[in-house]
Amino acid sequence: MKQTGYIKEEMGANTPLCSILLFAFTLLNISHHSSAIAIEANQSVSLFVNASSKAPTKKIPETLFGIFFEEINHAGAGGLWAELVSNRGFEAGGPNTPSNIDPWSIIGDESSIIVSTDRSSCFHQNKIALQMKVFCDICPAGGVGIYNPGFWGMNIEEGKTYKLVLYVRSLGPINVSVSLTGSKQTLATADLVAEHVWKWTKMEVILKANGTDANSRLQLTTTKKGVIWFDQVSLMPTDTFKGHGFRNDLFEMLKDLRPGFIRFPGGCFVEGEWLRNAFRWKETIRPWEQRPGHFGDVWHYWTDDGLGHFEFFQLAEDLGAVPVWVFNNGISHTDQVDTSVILPFVQEIMDGIEFARGDPHSKWGSIRAAMGHPEPFDLRYVAVGNEDCGKKNYLGNYLKFHSAIKQAYPDIKIISNCDGSSRPLDHPADLYDYHIYSSANNVFSSAGKFDRASRNGPKAFVSEYAVTGKDAGTGSLLAALAEAGFCIGLEKNCDAVEMASYAPLFVNVNDRMWNPDAIVFDSSKLYGTPSYWMQHFFRESNGATLLASSIQPNPSNSLIASAIIWKTTENDKMYLRIKVVNFGSSSVDIQISIAGIDSNLLKSIGSTKTELTSSNLMDENSFQVPNKVVPVKSVLANVGEDMNITVSPHSFTLLDLLVNSNNIRTVGSSSVDKSSY
Repeated sequence: MKQTGYIKEEMGANTPLCSILLFAFTLLNISHHSSAIAIEANQSVSLFVNASSKAPTKKIPETLFGIFFEEINHAGAGGLWAELVSNRGFEAGGPNTPSNIDPWSIIGDESSIIVSTDRSSCFHQNKIALQMKVFCDICPAGGVGIYNPGFWGMNIEEGKTYKLVLYVRSLGPINVSVSLTGSKQTLATADLVAEHVWKWTKMEVILKANGTDANSRLQLTTTKKGVIWFDQVSLMPTDTFKGHGFRNDLFEMLKDLRPGFIRFPGGCFVEGEWLRNAFRWKETIRPWEQRPGHFGDVWHYWTDDGLGHFEFFQLAEDLGAVPVWVFNNGISHTDQVDTSVILPFVQEIMDGIEFARGDPHSKWGSIRAAMGHPEPFDLRYVAVGNEDCGKKNYLGNYLKFHSAIKQAYPDIKIISNCDGSSRPLDHPADLYDYHIYSSANNVFSSAGKFDRASRNGPKAFVSEYAVTGKDAGTGSLLAALAEAGFCIGLEKNCDAVEMASYAPLFVNVNDRMWNPDAIVFDSSKLYGTPSYWMQHFFRESNGATLLASSIQPNPSNSLIASAIIWKTTENDKMYLRIKVVNFGSSSVDIQISIAGIDSNLLKSIGSTKTELTSSNLMDENSFQVPNKVVPVKSVLANVGEDMNITVSPHSFTLLDLLVNSNNIRTVGSSSVDKSSY
């Protein structure tokens, strides 16, 4: 994410020219948020596409468009990771007592119950446990105890089952009622009864809900006087994706993007404000009860690290995406490790690579195998740090990591934090990382950023791009259109750009640390922003063939287009896809001429037009109107090598022309569900 002093366009800046244009647009009663220069009404332009077998083409990398997951906005904890209990081990206050048990709270008053923390846990990595002293001889009918509201409410659904696991001990017998309680009724309940639990005892129960409430909570209560200790209380839905722990609806939103890669576990989350709070992969591969968790001090919340090193690789595999591991290189936002003593950090990363790729009989590969995945994960890319170029020890540290990794794994591509788009890097790298967060006009204008980038040196990894500031709102059409233009520029420069991903991916509306985001959710609902739907237009680009195309004339530079050939896997159909972004405020008539394909090869039946637009540039989706700005598909008539279309103002248009493939070049395949828009 954004850091001062790194490769960034200035956020939200308006140039004097933009101000003049905005003033002029206001006088003309034209939509006020776009600073793109409008094409005059009724102007016609020509779009030339060369599909001839003799014309130059580019093979788009299989990895060009992917996703970037960062633990920000409660994206994982309280989001994609389906654990319903927040602060399950009572560790959020750190290792000292008294600890911070929030959001746990008590049921009852001080005359009947006192709750405190001590260091009596059986898990030495996380020693904090909760002690509950019950004083009442005749307790209230509902009992006294503790409850956990989860992450702003637990979504409990009728007919579904939930697995509760907890550790408990007591000096005497226990009779604890566990329940899932909604705002109006108890949705599920069970009793934990035991005579001898003077030693820590693991207890499990399956709870089946008899009702639905998105704002439920877990309660642990008793009517029996005594002292009970609880630790590591977990509640998980039993229907997570493949049982891998991922919340189904959020996972499907990712799956629908068909990402070529996934970058994880974050940007600033990896660095930490201080190194002591950086993500440490080795702390996240233990059994979940033994993971100490840590405070993400950049985004200011505690994570139990149920979503850890193993789970990220599993997520990549479940998505069919190539994993891109970003690791800490001994540098945080505040402190750094000197290169002279960086070798222990290097060894930790080498162990992490062995965990992912090692033989199941190797030291770290055997741990992966014991976790249920004997086959190696497909780790091909690693990024040395995040946004650290220019910091005192970065280059020295980077070279140590580079040397060790290349010696042991020469096939792994290594990503540098330093920008190589304008001048050659002064160190070896396979890719360089480029981030851009800026106004809509700047992002759209950056479509040509890589036009003159070297084709011989390291390729670009645009791992974080988005429109931010007032143009973005909390996810506007304007932002999506600017990003669409930028992505078409990346597609046209696919020989210089290997990967690109929007950021951030997720936001829980109860912890919106960053605007905008691709997918918005709470405990039960979700929707995609226009920027999320914009990415759907590029789902079939990975592995496709880029054709030469040009727009003439384009006097205001508010149009940008590309053309690809792609092929489905399920029915072997071939399509010529044309994408056009109209960033201007007037509709445009486009005369499309396709060279190299006879009209007889283009099929009207099966050809479609998909458009992303709305009546107002600043329109957004919401929980109330989740589909206000989404792609709309229609049948495309009058298909031919010469055809006319009109693109709406402020729109992103996609044309899929079904092609008889017997007489056209063979291209890579790309799976697609044609009914998914």
